[in-house]
Amino acid sequence: MLKKFMQRLSGRDIVLFGSGLAALIFGFILIGIGRHKAGSLDTQDMAARWAANGRASQISCFFSRESGITADSIISFEHALDKALEEASIVSESENANARLWADAYSAMGKITIQSNRASMEVQAVGIGGDFFLFHPLKLQSGSYFSGNDVMKDYVILDEDAAWQLFGSNDIAGQYITIRGVPHIVAGVIEREEGRLAKAAGLQSSVAYVSYETLSEYGTDYGLNTYEIVMPNPVSGYAKQYVAEHIGVAENEVEIVENSTRYRLSSLFKLLMQFGTRSMNGKAIIYPYWENIARGNEDILGLLLIFALLFFLYPAVLLLIVLIRAWKRRTWTARSVWLSIRDKIDRLRERHWAAQKRRKEKKSAGAGEPKAPKKPKKPKEPKEPKAPRTPKKPKAPKEPKMPRKSKESKVRKEPKASKEPKPSKGPVGMQKQEQDKAEDSLELL
Repeated sequence: MLKKFMQRLSGRDIVLFGSGLAALIFGFILIGIGRHKAGSLDTQDMAARWAANGRASQISCFFSRESGITADSIISFEHALDKALEEASIVSESENANARLWADAYSAMGKITIQSNRASMEVQAVGIGGDFFLFHPLKLQSGSYFSGNDVMKDYVILDEDAAWQLFGSNDIAGQYITIRGVPHIVAGVIEREEGRLAKAAGLQSSVAYVSYETLSEYGTDYGLNTYEIVMPNPVSGYAKQYVAEHIGVAENEVEIVENSTRYRLSSLFKLLMQFGTRSMNGKAIIYPYWENIARGNEDILGLLLIFALLFFLYPAVLLLIVLIRAWKRRTWTARSVWLSIRDKIDRLRERHWAAQKRRKEKKSAGAGEPKAPKKPKKPKEPKEPKAPRTPKKPKAPKEPKMPRKSKESKVRKEPKASKEPKPSKGPVGMQKQEQDKAEDSLELL
């Protein structure tokens, strides 16, 4: 069938068909590249890591310096969230009794000066609180993470550039550095992100991660500007709406992003509709480097979506042209199509009614009514006569047997001596004995 179809096509039609198929394939390739790029951003898929069933959402809040958000206000929000989830009867479905319904983290940007026995340097600093590294699983070269909820607030994580400048090695977990003369323990060393987007986002120099208390007391604190949370999302939009209503910051001082859905096709289409106004921002908000990277990837994915749509548009136009040609060459009319459809509908109705009638007849027959007479069976066709069997050959006559000797020719045997008859009682017995003797004498003669 395909061979006949190809034979009917002209050379021009084959070129158009091949180019349309190639455009369709390139469109799907671009969509696949975009999906892969979106899935490679660990800072945006915390919800997928937290709940595999898809009933969780990751929300990020970015505050301006005038928002007035503090660590104490975040603690108040956490208590209110626990109460709200309890009232809504939202409980953990995990078998682990200590499983949490939500996790959060907050952070602030700033600067600190770090000293070691070898050197001293000023670096960008991220002051963290809560489970920051749960949302940002940076690649460790040595050591381990720390939590903002730890009792001791004297941990620090350095990137590899700062580790080499301060110690001449990246394997320095457990070493001590000082910040304004206060000793801190190096918990680990991470690999700093590289690339055009990372450098443009603010990672062109060394970065250190310290507790929020350390940054606010011993460094330059630009103010708490980010709050991140992963929480249950029983219905679409529930988590984002709850955070927006209860975070306690005016709408013009905060921007709320639902990270879980920002790279979906529907969200990217909305982004394209905001072309020209997206870069306009009337809020005094400084985004952290990871949000700048995420926004840059949004723009790239939006561009890939545009090219993919163009590739999809080309075969769609070709298909439209084919349909228009088929319409012009049609041998049918709208009335004939309508009549054909109505005829099919009528046939389906008749079949349906006939099936209902048969079911009713079966039910009535099962209830005791006389069954409909069965149709007589067709008489069997007469079988063809079998071919006559070939006659068997006559058997040869048997040889005649010798005649048996007659009884008279046999040698007469002498009669045995008769036994003396027992005396019988009475005259009847005597007569019988005389009769037997006469018969014996006759036989001898």
